[in-house]
Amino acid sequence: MIVRRLTFITFLAFVFCFTPQFCAAQEITVAAAADLQFAMQDVAARFQKETGKTVKLIYGSSGNFFQQIQNGAPFDMFFSANLDYPKKLESAGLTVSGSYYQYARGKIVVWVPNESKLDLSSGLQVLMNPSIKKIAVANPQHAPYGQAAVAAMQKENIYDKVKDKFVLGENISQAASFVVSGAADVGIVALSLALSPNMKDKGRFAEIPAAEYPPIEQSSVILSSSKNKETAKQFLSFIETAEVADTLRTYGFDVQSSPR
Repeated sequence: MIVRRLTFITFLAFVFCFTPQFCAAQEITVAAAADLQFAMQDVAARFQKETGKTVKLIYGSSGNFFQQIQNGAPFDMFFSANLDYPKKLESAGLTVSGSYYQYARGKIVVWVPNESKLDLSSGLQVLMNPSIKKIAVANPQHAPYGQAAVAAMQKENIYDKVKDKFVLGENISQAASFVVSGAADVGIVALSLALSPNMKDKGRFAEIPAAEYPPIEQSSVILSSSKNKETAKQFLSFIETAEVADTLRTYGFDVQSSPR
């Protein structure tokens, strides 16, 4: 009888593990701002190790994700590079009540490849160097990091003098790839990407003073259309831990010392 009972339990475990509906509940799909590409990979891997649940990450510009979510894109969570898009979704009733969370503040830097002869000690003023033909920037129409870059250049009164040299990335990650690949001479990129394994040994950067652009406050929400709200809530709780805060700081983000 005991053997039969154990066999039945094993059978049930097998059924649950291979039932699509059950497996789906163990995975959430997250739309994440491109500046989070490497930090979020670390966070999601740790979450999966601790819970056995999977986070499927899709990266892009916050503005594009905002439009997609309004049109019914099947995401469970949205990590934006600003506060505005999640707040608009919240106001429209498209988020789970109480799930809005401000998780970090981003920073921008001027970045050049190691072989570049440009002197970054002058910060953004280096963009006035006549040898520069192309400047990689995230598209300010829908990328918060691009908007911050434009604001900083306007603050230093160089925007109108250099804007014709812009090579616009669809998001901050693509803008960074342009300068890494040599398609641009210099780029204004997220500090989190400059510190990532993909870039940290390939170039040099100078941080742009935070006073020169509006704060890149970043926030997240759980979407009301999510079919996996419990897993999403579990992931949000994980994001709020000190351990994740330390990971984000490693990638150059400023993080609130206390949870919401």
